[in-house]
Amino acid sequence: MGRAHVSTQQLVAGRYRLLDIVHRETNRISWYGEDVEAERPCLVTQIGLPDDPALGCARNTTARVIRTGETIGMLCSGRVPAVFDAVEETGLLWIVNEWAGGTPLGELLTEQGPFTCVRAARIGLQVLDVLEAAHGQGITHGELSPGQVFVRDEGSVIVTGFGLAGATLAPRLSAPSYASPEQARDERIGPAADLWALGAILYTLVEGRPPFRDRGRPEATLKGVDRLPLRTPVRAGSLTQVVQGLLRKDSRDRLTRPVVRQALTRALTEDPGAPLETGPRPPRLRVAYAAALHAGSQWNRRTMVAGTALAVVTVAVAVLAATRGLPGDDTSASGPEARPPASAADPGASAGGGGGTAAPSASPPPTASPSPSPSPSDPTPPDKSPSPPPPRSSAPPGDGLPPGYHRYHAPEGFSVALPQGWKRLETLRQSDVAYRAFFGADGDHRLLAVTYSERVGPDPVAVWRDDVEPGLEQSGDDYRRIGDIRATTYQGRKAADMQWLIDDGDTRVRTFGRGFLIGDGRSFSLRWSTPADEWEEPASQESLRTFLDTFRPGAD
Repeated sequence: MGRAHVSTQQLVAGRYRLLDIVHRETNRISWYGEDVEAERPCLVTQIGLPDDPALGCARNTTARVIRTGETIGMLCSGRVPAVFDAVEETGLLWIVNEWAGGTPLGELLTEQGPFTCVRAARIGLQVLDVLEAAHGQGITHGELSPGQVFVRDEGSVIVTGFGLAGATLAPRLSAPSYASPEQARDERIGPAADLWALGAILYTLVEGRPPFRDRGRPEATLKGVDRLPLRTPVRAGSLTQVVQGLLRKDSRDRLTRPVVRQALTRALTEDPGAPLETGPRPPRLRVAYAAALHAGSQWNRRTMVAGTALAVVTVAVAVLAATRGLPGDDTSASGPEARPPASAADPGASAGGGGGTAAPSASPPPTASPSPSPSPSDPTPPDKSPSPPPPRSSAPPGDGLPPGYHRYHAPEGFSVALPQGWKRLETLRQSDVAYRAFFGADGDHRLLAVTYSERVGPDPVAVWRDDVEPGLEQSGDDYRRIGDIRATTYQGRKAADMQWLIDDGDTRVRTFGRGFLIGDGRSFSLRWSTPADEWEEPASQESLRTFLDTFRPGAD
């Protein structure tokens, strides 16, 4: 396999800047990167191609990766990141995916040690969902390993690496410790190979080491996988039988997907309410993510806000949308999401639409002093108190902005005024129907999220109540709503406001969300999150007022 070294000063394919290493495995390095042309974060995976010409490409490697990525992306929207590009350079294969957030399982294991059986089973079930969808279309992953599974803070799983199996004549391009015995023997593989890899991942999560160790050379490692007996798991507990059943050398003897699902579901009854903690993003990744703002979405003190805004609400379900994402997680808190036309042309969205007429200023409800944030120990349920409405606008009318603000024009067509130093940090997309954009600044613990969706119901209150709140309640982060979900109007459109508190590590976070309809099942929502003890600070209140006053759903 190729062993070329890459300078982070060079651009891959002339456009992808490598910022920080996310995870390393045998013959695979995953980077947090930046697409300098599209100005967006991305996941760049570096894989060495075989040195031996006899093991060269059986097909057009890059085309296969892109084609398979597109197919599986349509089947598993929100659970498999989009493939932006695949490039061969100097003996290396570079795969560029959207940056969907999360931390690789291998990194979590290194930082936190072995997982509990419940935690491993929850991850296993979500990986099984993705494999089931792929296998149903005749797609075998073939390269599954802990480095290909990313976990977000709220527990949703992202699986990368589809399309590599069969891209060359090599039995396995990377992570040979997780190869199946039939791969090690260079035989034809199918879904059973992925089930073996799932068993090897579960084994690694609970035991803290892979079932077959890496021996330095791929051929030596593969030989061990094929010929050595399985080391008996000692920490697997309720997962022992399913792990051993998946790691049977003969693929015909392995457990089937229905049996595996039943076993993993049964393992959850050990502690069905146990939250799936993934912990904060590694410190070095926070630094890289700060290329866009410090740590982005689920990660550390900005973790606090981004982690809550992204984690408890990922792009797979969202605040104002009927889109359902990963099973068992809330995947939404701000309407689903989708990309609006750049012009936002729509009969019901004339304000700020494509006609160039600026939307009218937001019309917050009558002024009322925001109530202090309920303390986590306050015995009075916050949902029994009146919901504090957003403060009345003080921003100048029209395009006049408060001092220290600048207008940001999004490529999707919307615009909003941001404080100086703020910028777009990250964008999560769900196919072509939804997206969520995050805004903030390095060192600022507050966060604005703008969500767009094309799949919402006609009642904004019902969306918050029925699609968003149940997931927040099940997050395990001491969610508490503040007051009622309140119907209102915004820029002449049907809207609803909701506020809540939630824990992010040792920080209590308060969020105000406003979702509003723009016609034809489309919606936007704005979510403003701050540490609860900073909620009433004048700067925070001014920012909220300004966002509401200056947001325009289409190009103005």
